[in-house]
Amino acid sequence: MGPELAGVLQLLALIGALALVYIPVGNYMARVYSSDKHLRVEKWIYKGIGANPDAEMTWPAYLRGVLAFSAVSVLFLYLLQRLQGILPGSMGFDSVNPAQSFNTAVSFVTNTNWQSYYGEQTMGHVVQTAGLAVQNFVSAAVGMAVAVALVRGFARSRTGELGNFWSDLVRGTFRILLPGAAIAAVVLVACGAIQNFSGIHEVGQFMGGSQQWNGGAVASQEAIKELGTNGGGYFNANSAHPFENPTPFTNLFEIFLILVIPFSLTRTFGVMVGSVKQGYAILATMFTIWLGFVALMMWTEFAHHGAALQAAGGAMEGKEVRFGIGGSSIFAVSTTLTSTGAVDSFHSSFTGLGGGITMLGMMLGEIAPGGTGSGLYGMLIMAVIAVFIAGLMVGRTPEYLGKKIGAREMKLAAAYILITPALVLVFSAASMALPTPPHSMLNSGAHGFSEVLYAFTSASNNNGSAFAGLNANTDWYNTMTGLAMLLGRFLPMVFVLALAGSLAEQKPVPVTAGTLRTEKPLFTGLLVGAILIITGLTYFPALALGPLAEGLA
Repeated sequence: MGPELAGVLQLLALIGALALVYIPVGNYMARVYSSDKHLRVEKWIYKGIGANPDAEMTWPAYLRGVLAFSAVSVLFLYLLQRLQGILPGSMGFDSVNPAQSFNTAVSFVTNTNWQSYYGEQTMGHVVQTAGLAVQNFVSAAVGMAVAVALVRGFARSRTGELGNFWSDLVRGTFRILLPGAAIAAVVLVACGAIQNFSGIHEVGQFMGGSQQWNGGAVASQEAIKELGTNGGGYFNANSAHPFENPTPFTNLFEIFLILVIPFSLTRTFGVMVGSVKQGYAILATMFTIWLGFVALMMWTEFAHHGAALQAAGGAMEGKEVRFGIGGSSIFAVSTTLTSTGAVDSFHSSFTGLGGGITMLGMMLGEIAPGGTGSGLYGMLIMAVIAVFIAGLMVGRTPEYLGKKIGAREMKLAAAYILITPALVLVFSAASMALPTPPHSMLNSGAHGFSEVLYAFTSASNNNGSAFAGLNANTDWYNTMTGLAMLLGRFLPMVFVLALAGSLAEQKPVPVTAGTLRTEKPLFTGLLVGAILIITGLTYFPALALGPLAEGLA
């Protein structure tokens, strides 16, 4: 079997698995967020934090809950790292320095999981399990809660109430993420991923020195790392490490975990708004972009340019031989079109155009299918903009799901679209213009610029992957990427929840002969075009200076 055929068969198997669970998982999540019953453990949590899970919230109250919870989480995780040196289970590691503690705390709370440190040489068992793994659950649940609040904004009318943040947070964690991650962890352990609390072991002598590895609760963290589209690995090699991702099967299984909730949330959306066809239209948009990116990535990485690539059967540099070009290409696209950021290959070693594809996937806003929750609300914002564009074309007031898209709604949607590109381009420009930050670049020229552009694209879009040729463990990059992650996560949420509140207050608009049918393939095509054009116009100059210049050289 040739490598191209192996890659195609992996892709078909993945699509089949996702299709198989799409309806049951999507319907289950809709029931979770629509239920008026509370589990016993959930009641204990509500009592402990003093929250009334049945009290409805307006969008400002919902936003205050999101920001308050996230602020406390950042503080807790920061202090846990600063105190690591005196905590049990630290494995002898010192406390993490202030700049890196800030960066890592922000990173995991914002669902970015950007890592400017070597995991196996920096974080002990307590920080990994009580700090980082916990945030893998709750940061994903926050994103899902905000998405559900926006869906309720479309589904409800004549009210400003969007549900209860604390109820949505707890249910997402205990009813969706926790059982899903437990099942996934068992599968990973059965396939060879490690799960223990062992210390550091010396495994052999190499080139006059010893090689050391430490154990850890790797399988359980790997499961929620992928299921919650987090991406932060226990080891520096991330999902290329055999302790995290032992076999080609686990590689495909981890890609499945990355995609299953974001894709299935479109079904949840359709059920909650009372039209599964609307969910299918959003799904078709996400799937079209994702499949197109996978095909393009495989083509660029399998292309035989030069004797070395011909001998290897494609661009194998930086890729695990266990996974090959096909598995690495699918993983790279899936992790950058979502907010995951996990890697099973070295993105910096991809071809120039291949590296550009990973970057463009993040620049789209990670909406195909995007992160847990963030992908759905990002796509719905783009749907609002596409409806507005269609309304301009026919001279009619735009409507979406029975709600008018007026000036207020468009201002909020436009602000959402503009904030992330502004962060990426401003921080990248500052890093190239100032005298010190460019010293962190491993390479010069177009590839060196791509390293910087990729870093801030990843941070601002809450992805977390890196070209890895950039030394990001400096005060400048720890601080600036930390700010980019904070602003890139919470400023868009402000606009999403404000839009949800505005939509929920409206009364339904009756469907007429002139209403745009947003469940039809025509709208799907319009939505795909709007996404690609808006992104292309925003980022094309920066891409032309980096990956395009390198790929065409």
